Amino acid sequence: MKENLRHIWVRGNLSRDRVSALRSLELPALLTPVINGHRRLRGPYSIGSVILRELVPVALERSPDLVARHDIEIRAAAPDLRHLVPPRREPIEARLPENERILVPAPRRTLRIANGLAEFIRDCLPGPRALVVDNLHQADPTDRELLTVLARRVGRLTLVVGSPERPFSGSGEPVVVDAAAQEGDAGGSPEDYVISDGTSDDSPAYQAYLALSPDERANLHDRRAAELTGEFALGAVPYHLEHGSDPEAAVRALWKAVDHCITEGFLDAVAELGPRGLRLAESGSDLWWRFTQRTATALGGLGRRERALDLYEQARRESMDPVVHAASAYGTAMLDARHPDPEKRDLGRATGWINEAVAISTLLPDRRERAFKLGFDQNGRALIELRQGRVASALHLVESAIDLAERDLPEGAHPVHRMVLFANRAQLLARTGRAKDALRDLDRAIAIDPCFPDHYLDRGNLLLELGRPDDALADYETAMRVSPPLPEAYYNRAELRLAAGDLEAARADLDHVLELDPGYLNAYVNRAGILEMLGEHDAARGDVAAGLALDPGNAHLHGVLGQLETAAGRFADARKAFDVAVEADPGLASAWANRAILRYESGDAAGAVDDLTRAIELGDDSALYFNRATALDALGRAQEAGLDLRRARDLAPDDPDIREALERHAAG
Repeated sequence: MKENLRHIWVRGNLSRDRVSALRSLELPALLTPVINGHRRLRGPYSIGSVILRELVPVALERSPDLVARHDIEIRAAAPDLRHLVPPRREPIEARLPENERILVPAPRRTLRIANGLAEFIRDCLPGPRALVVDNLHQADPTDRELLTVLARRVGRLTLVVGSPERPFSGSGEPVVVDAAAQEGDAGGSPEDYVISDGTSDDSPAYQAYLALSPDERANLHDRRAAELTGEFALGAVPYHLEHGSDPEAAVRALWKAVDHCITEGFLDAVAELGPRGLRLAESGSDLWWRFTQRTATALGGLGRRERALDLYEQARRESMDPVVHAASAYGTAMLDARHPDPEKRDLGRATGWINEAVAISTLLPDRRERAFKLGFDQNGRALIELRQGRVASALHLVESAIDLAERDLPEGAHPVHRMVLFANRAQLLARTGRAKDALRDLDRAIAIDPCFPDHYLDRGNLLLELGRPDDALADYETAMRVSPPLPEAYYNRAELRLAAGDLEAARADLDHVLELDPGYLNAYVNRAGILEMLGEHDAARGDVAAGLALDPGNAHLHGVLGQLETAAGRFADARKAFDVAVEADPGLASAWANRAILRYESGDAAGAVDDLTRAIELGDDSALYFNRATALDALGRAQEAGLDLRRARDLAPDDPDIREALERHAAG
């Protein structure tokens, strides 16, 4: 095989044709035998878990520290390996009962896991290897994301994927190999279809399976379920139990899978498994409600808002339990309040639903249950108040929720609930200028769960605002250690380094951010600016183009583009870019300032004064006053120029250029 041949797509409609073509390819040594990537086999990470079962035992013998560094990712993707990989960075939620586990990871957590797995796999490879996978079109989104990251980040790995659809993106065009149709009819038996765990696309076998009586099919599934081991608990076992003769066992298996997936943030799997559990659970039962709530939560996180609303409405119709009605009202309110498009948020309707949740929770007879659920609802109402600009009201609501927890919850109960409340109060206190009080609350939140990375990012940002960059840096780097690869932590560290004038270190961090997440818009913005300052104009232009592909109206990127066009002498194009920037974001001082430079150099000193005046209104800066003084001098407005130079000297008394200009001005 040619050395530069990295990724191959074997295209064909039938698995048997694709696998035959896969096996005929000349490839590097295989990382594993050919993997069937169908999600029905092992659920999320049906591919990733097979790779880990191959690599982890060897790595434990050769490099146990490597395994320990990736404990979170391995335990999430391959739960059957948890007995081999003890938790080193275990969040507090892992030790809590189900009713106290209230956090649902954001969909982006799977990208962190995929990057961590890619780094583990990369560091385990002894040399060039090939990973051969079929049925990728049927794989869970976690596996498709993992292969995309592997294609982008692991240079010694050739990916060979069988699928009728384009398999992955982000690493150039794969070589396409069309699978030739095999002669003859497969003619498989119904047993073959069941043994494939329902993944076979052999039509004769499937038709023979459908021709069986329900009892005959159930017997086949019962036998297959008994053959499978625990490693398949998230995929094939629930599938067979659903079609077997023990629906209660199916419900238990599906709940185990849903509970694992919601905890790990595998939301697509919850959205698929949850409705299967709902079909089998007794309507109105506790387990039925838990399926409903988890599924609606996952659907909301995936942006499938209407389906989530349908589930909450169904719960209201099926149940008379006040807890169900309060939680459904809360969930409905949050779907409105958290809509990603601010224009589509109905905060009035959200207020109505959250008020209903609060009203019901207030009447709950059990003091401890009331304290938790009412506090939870008040925290949700605080979000709605905040989005309506009522910060003081939001702060009061969060403080009342904290008071409820401290007064009516047993000591040590619901620690995650308390942690969330402290972190939310910290955000509100910071908004009201009480930074030191906010810092104390973030300290309390971190003390409850030292392995929750996001709070280190928040505290680091606050410490930076308080003028404590070294402490902020320590928090950003702690977030890196306690989490799988976290783009936000490297981005924050890059901003800190940029503020300190360390352009090369900031650039290195932004390089890593974009390696972890090529869709991280602000990293393109900042890196483009750094590259422009370093004089690497072609590279900067590439980042501008990549960023504008994600956000065509981005003011910061158009501002950088204007600087690049100015440096290239294309003043008309530069003016267009700056015009777009200030129109898109009239509060972007740098765009006004840089357009002023362009206007001055183009002979429009009056226009430069206007733009610099606008930039100064947005924030005092010695360079702005110095530049405006220069433009005012060109217009013969010497007295105003002198005032600007003196203001520039007050802001930067040690600047030699300002001192020299003042001396010239006095002499002239």
